[in-house]
Amino acid sequence: MATIFSSSPPPIFSSSTTTTTTTTTTTTTTTISKPLLSFKLKQPLTTTLTAAAIATILTTSPPSIAAESSPYNIYYGTAASAANYGGYGGNSNKKDSAEYIYDVPEGWKERLISKVEKGTNGTDSEFYNPKKRTEKEYLTFLSGFRQLAPKDAVLNNLALSDVNLQDIISGADNVSSEEVKDENGQVYYVYEIDGVAYHSLISVTCANNKLYAHFVNAPTPEWNKDKDLLTHVHKSFKTIV
Repeated sequence: MATIFSSSPPPIFSSSTTTTTTTTTTTTTTTISKPLLSFKLKQPLTTTLTAAAIATILTTSPPSIAAESSPYNIYYGTAASAANYGGYGGNSNKKDSAEYIYDVPEGWKERLISKVEKGTNGTDSEFYNPKKRTEKEYLTFLSGFRQLAPKDAVLNNLALSDVNLQDIISGADNVSSEEVKDENGQVYYVYEIDGVAYHSLISVTCANNKLYAHFVNAPTPEWNKDKDLLTHVHKSFKTIV
């Protein structure tokens, strides 16, 4: 189901003045040359240290935002049949055999789906907020669908096998639907059901000869509090073709 990321040191001498007199002695000449020789030795050392410091700054990458812990975990769903579920011929690596993915908020708990439930209404996965147990997301699938039917027919058929969805629709003040395409051109039906008691976001698509329906449900008061999080979860669903 990203990574965010000189001026040269002032010269020691700004000008050079050379004074030549006929009275300069060898001792005086030696006294002048020692400071000059001493500065010539220190200047390369200072330059080397400065260059090393600059190199260190340039080669040190800033902290990566992607490296920080994400508030979401990716769930990989296999949409396996009931016969291949719960250890009966199941897949050993869900990521490699995943048919869909979606994001799960950090801290949400997975509800284990029984083999009977999977076989009767096609529920494949479900997660819920342990602090608000009625705030949840889940996915159902049905085999034998190569393409989507009209939007109204799809929603009505989903409600036939989902009693909770029937209740949400019957108590809704508004039900909206639209057709969207992802970056690969795959078609998704997106439904939003807005009611006094409940709010629901549904995304439906066909792939791999199956119909996938991803649901995000919450009581309206919780929806109003967690709208951004729940919308993100809803938009994160996509199939892997």
